[in-house]
Amino acid sequence: MRVVITGAAGGIGREARHQLAGRYSVLRLLDREEVDPAGPDEECLKVDICDLAALEAAMQGMDCVVHLAGVSVEPESNAWEQVLPANIVGTYNVFEAARRAGVRRVVYASSHHAVGYHRRSEILTGAALPRPDSFYGVSKVTGEALGRLYADKYGLSVVSLRIGAYRPKPTDIRHLSVWISPRDMVELLRCSIEAPLLHYVVAYGMSANSRAIWDNREAAVLGYRPLDNAEDFAAEVLADGAPELEGAKPFHGGWYCGWDLGDHGLFID
Repeated sequence: MRVVITGAAGGIGREARHQLAGRYSVLRLLDREEVDPAGPDEECLKVDICDLAALEAAMQGMDCVVHLAGVSVEPESNAWEQVLPANIVGTYNVFEAARRAGVRRVVYASSHHAVGYHRRSEILTGAALPRPDSFYGVSKVTGEALGRLYADKYGLSVVSLRIGAYRPKPTDIRHLSVWISPRDMVELLRCSIEAPLLHYVVAYGMSANSRAIWDNREAAVLGYRPLDNAEDFAAEVLADGAPELEGAKPFHGGWYCGWDLGDHGLFID
């Protein structure tokens, strides 16, 4: 198995590199920033995902691409201007380069913000319709749609992962439902890389949280069995955790649904 990781210098990329070291015959690490020197069975390349030709060259001879690169949060200013090239054009480039290079699978780092305006009273599956809560969420909906297109039209095997709150531990009440630990995140990536014979799957990136608001049966199909549970931190979060924005509490997307509203107020159907 020969695997490419885009965004290898980012938080999830660094953790994946550490936990997956030595697992694959080649782990090719791409980022627009310099990546730490290559270890055994690693190759480090400075590549911008906005450069289609460079991406295509970097994917030659590879079996799977894990696409983590892009703007990872909603920027507080000029959001669309930042999200458009990095998360939409760049994601198109990744799928198109993979197709041209004959890569068989793409694992796409989507986000639960693609469905952030669904209410928390609704348990979501991977079949939940898009309801983005931000321009960032819109970019992830677009990436999922590109993945579906490239699976259906060109035969790529695609996994879209709606990642929850990735961090060492949960820090607010909503995280008790949507948190994913670094250990579980990389295990989900590994399962997505190695699962046999799949066409297109949407799964959620979360740990085995007792308060889960997502039905993650699709991740189970991949063979994912998370080990961590946000409930282990519940007492600390309930005592000292950050408060939620009041208007954002009904929604899966949390504070993304409640900020940058100006005088328009919060849409609630």
